Amino acid sequence: MHEKVNIFILAAGLGERLRPITDYIPKSLLPILGKPVLQSILEKISTLPTKKIGINLHHKKEMIEKWIKQFNFGGSIHLFFEDPLLGTGGALKNAEEFLKDDGFLVQNSDIVSDIDLEKLIESHLSSENLVTLAVHDHQEFNNLFIDERGLLQHPHPSPSSLSPCGRGQGGGGTVRCVAFTGIAVCSPEFLKYLPEGFSNVVDGWLKAIKAGHRIGTLDVSGCYWSDVGTPVSYVRAIIHELRRIGETVYIHPSVKDCENVEMDGYVVVEKGCRLDKDLFLRNCILLPETDIESHLTPLFERGAGGIFNKGEFLIENCIHGPGFKIDINEAEALGLLENNLLLIGTGGSDRKYYRVERTGSTRVIMKCLPEDADFQRHLEYTRFFRRQSIPVPELIEVKPEEKTALFEDLGDISLYSWLKCQRKQSEIEKVYRRVLDALILIHTVATENISECPLLQNKVFDYEHLRWETDYFVERFVKGIRGVSIRNPSALNDDFHRLALKVDSFPKTVIHRDFQSQNIMITKGRLPRILDYQGARIGPPAYDIVSILWDPYYRLEGGLGERLLDYYIGRMSENPVRIFNEGDFIETLLPCRLQRHMQALGAYGFLSTVKGKRHFLKYVLRGLRLLKEDISFSKKEYPELDNLVNEL
Repeated sequence: MHEKVNIFILAAGLGERLRPITDYIPKSLLPILGKPVLQSILEKISTLPTKKIGINLHHKKEMIEKWIKQFNFGGSIHLFFEDPLLGTGGALKNAEEFLKDDGFLVQNSDIVSDIDLEKLIESHLSSENLVTLAVHDHQEFNNLFIDERGLLQHPHPSPSSLSPCGRGQGGGGTVRCVAFTGIAVCSPEFLKYLPEGFSNVVDGWLKAIKAGHRIGTLDVSGCYWSDVGTPVSYVRAIIHELRRIGETVYIHPSVKDCENVEMDGYVVVEKGCRLDKDLFLRNCILLPETDIESHLTPLFERGAGGIFNKGEFLIENCIHGPGFKIDINEAEALGLLENNLLLIGTGGSDRKYYRVERTGSTRVIMKCLPEDADFQRHLEYTRFFRRQSIPVPELIEVKPEEKTALFEDLGDISLYSWLKCQRKQSEIEKVYRRVLDALILIHTVATENISECPLLQNKVFDYEHLRWETDYFVERFVKGIRGVSIRNPSALNDDFHRLALKVDSFPKTVIHRDFQSQNIMITKGRLPRILDYQGARIGPPAYDIVSILWDPYYRLEGGLGERLLDYYIGRMSENPVRIFNEGDFIETLLPCRLQRHMQALGAYGFLSTVKGKRHFLKYVLRGLRLLKEDISFSKKEYPELDNLVNEL
């Protein structure tokens, strides 16, 4: 696409459905994980061949104008102030001098989507349409009849307003019903069908059709789209973005102190909020500059039965702003229902997890694919680990024929998510020590009693598996993500062969094999619980230690990693169950670091390209830095691997 277009963003609305939020902040500046909706729109259109950008303003115009002046686009945006409001048609007519010479894209400022705007513009420019509407099948909002050519027909039931027509209606033939996304491309000639003063753009479409023009459409069904015009749709847009980037928690960097904060579910804390009380946050959004004073419910007054700390305050299932709170229905807002079950989890597994209510409390259903070879292993390992007092979830019920199991609900906050909120180093160290205590049980007690679990006893992390990991790294990361060709495959395979032989020669215990911060849940009282252990094997314990202390998901600062390593070594040396040789163990760390970080990078490549979970790419840089650090200490031993890593 070479032809430039103008852009017009409709941002004057009152946002009445969002009150009281919009009494405090205009909906175009509503933040989604720290970024206003308007900023997301401007960043998206910045990639288009744009001539000019116009925005109409009315409600809280000074606030929006101030924000625009601070934004990078400030000098190139033309503002059109309206008093009174002119409606969607009147806004365009008011900007006629600005828009009259070229085609223009118009978008509502409360729309969040991944619609391909360039494709929409190209579709319009290559058609004979006066206007091209981006439409989709969205049953809640379906109100436009289009024919088999995608041309707009007379709306039903009246020309001055659009009413839902429902799925499958439309007067027979090939006419069908769709919804307008709030995004369209118009030829400048369309402006003559809009009257001066207040008008609805729909009336302009109908006048144009009556005059013999084509109002065409581009079907964008399947694209992500959200109108953030209501509290529920706003929450859904935020949760969609959290899930898109693989998170459950967002804390703005300006929020400094989370020392007294516990969390569960989805938690968003925007800029300038104060969390200086004993709070339990669950499924809530704290809008910018919120200082929580009112609407607090002390948990001991709720009959919490000792689950919560006395005097702790609960903020859950709500949007909280300065001086107001909007309650939100959890199931409706999360919008993650499958077969009436609430879908949870953001990891890389093909398994699905659902939260359900059972006898007054929540449980988690694990649903596996029919071909999941690890289903039975997961059950057996759960029973075995619980007998060894290893903190894995309780297994409550199994339906083998359905490949489902019912587990204790450990909540939604992993160690990775818990660390999103800034905390004192001493508190972080305390939690990590508890994590290592659980790992020590795996490395000692579980190992001594391994005969009780034949499935695990026979699963050895050996040379073949180690070589599989390094091949995985080459195929999925080196070639798949970086697009780098192997210059000397034979020499590289020699390095991998020697590395695998070395790691395989180390003393072995039971190991988790993926012991990183996303697989450790932090439950009430900051007690760690362990997940995703079905891949456990007999292998070198250092593999687990480097997974948690040299974790691409979270960097331990200020010597904390070294102190925790000393803690683990000290506890293992004192442990009466197994003989532990500190010198031998330290020797195993660097080879296991190399092996583990290559495996992690291979996994990020596989999950992002094959499974489509692109959010794993954000961990690549940290993982690669760790691998480069590892090889810098080992380049004489593995020279070809050193050459390869320095190319990446």
